[in-house]
Amino acid sequence: MRRAILGLAFLAPGLIALLFFLLLNSFDKAGPSQSKTYFLVERGDLPLSVSERLQQVGVIKSAFLFRVLIRLENTGSEIKAGEYEVPAAASYRDILRLLTNGPTVVRKLTVPEGVTTAEVVAIVKRADGLVGEVPQDLGEGTLLPETYHYSWGDTREGLISRMRDMMSDVVTLAMASKSENHPIDTPTELITLASIVERETSIPSEQPRVAAVFVNRLKRGMLLQSDPTVIYAITRGKMIFERRLTYKDLKYPDPYNTYFKLGLPPGPIANPGKSSLMAAANPLITDELFFVADGFGGHVFSKSLSEHNRNVAKWRQIQRERGLR
Repeated sequence: MRRAILGLAFLAPGLIALLFFLLLNSFDKAGPSQSKTYFLVERGDLPLSVSERLQQVGVIKSAFLFRVLIRLENTGSEIKAGEYEVPAAASYRDILRLLTNGPTVVRKLTVPEGVTTAEVVAIVKRADGLVGEVPQDLGEGTLLPETYHYSWGDTREGLISRMRDMMSDVVTLAMASKSENHPIDTPTELITLASIVERETSIPSEQPRVAAVFVNRLKRGMLLQSDPTVIYAITRGKMIFERRLTYKDLKYPDPYNTYFKLGLPPGPIANPGKSSLMAAANPLITDELFFVADGFGGHVFSKSLSEHNRNVAKWRQIQRERGLR
């Protein structure tokens, strides 16, 4: 009996060492997931809840073993809140290193050029992972269209603030680049002109030429006669305008309607992008006063009304051939 007890006493340390080796080895074995998994650690999450959710989503087999690893490495307090992309077959150790060292997932939100502030707000409200409310009373033309990167848990207010700051930076740059004889005097006027250019054409290479037409008209005291300003006068950017403009629309008595009111509208009609802002500040030097769609996505420009009328007739013929009214 004594020999048996002594034998067990000699075997016990070896057995314990073997079990410990097997335990450590299990931490580095490939996990059960067969594809990447997005996993969110909320602020204030404890290691217990993180371990259980990792098991629930199928990236580890045992929440208990994951907690053991956390205890052995004493890293429970180092798990950071955020969204993580857990690779397929990630081991316990791989996952713990990811949650303590990152990186977190970087999401992106794209605001297209020429959208209204109401549309920007809708985009921001729909974005996954952002929290909080959008600030109230956001002005038209104050948010720069761009692709913005953010992390899960960032605030909508913070993202909007970045859009404002970037618009301010680009406008400052554009104002500094404009010539002295430019008819635009203030940043608001520049954004207003750029917003009209943006809504008239989305082709960056064409924007300086479109801007030149409006600048030439401003210098000559002519009505700008921009269709997008009529649409904004009717909708104020709060709804989608789904029909063609009519002659009656062009007579709509509103300060935003540049067929009705001389000069620039009282404010922007959309949020212009960087290219249209720079085009508005640096238009081409031309004598052109008119432009109309060419039927192929761009525009044809002219210096005289008679030439413009011929171009309009060609565009209307293209519309008829395409079954448009």
